[in-house]
Amino acid sequence: MNGVAMFAVIRTGGKQYRVNAGDRVKVETLPGEVGDQVTLSEVLAVGDGAQVRIGTPLVDGAAVVATVVGHGRHDKVRIFKMRRRKHFQKHAGHRQNYTELQIESIA
Repeated sequence: MNGVAMFAVIRTGGKQYRVNAGDRVKVETLPGEVGDQVTLSEVLAVGDGAQVRIGTPLVDGAAVVATVVGHGRHDKVRIFKMRRRKHFQKHAGHRQNYTELQIESIA
């Protein structure tokens, strides 16, 4: 691999992530207990160095194996709406759930 790590672009939870083996990624909540292995089969691109394979839309036979490290909730996002001169203010907050994955291998 001449010193360049293999990477993959995966799609999960409606979002896309560029991952390398050994990375930790926080993705939308996935079913599974801590320590379980998860196979992410929606791989959009795989590359190592100058050679990149791009799927149409998915790369055939490619998969990313990850281990569930934990589940949690992101920091609170504050929402504030206001209409000037109308005496209207609205406050809200939201905390999104996530699953933290340790990327084991890209096949």
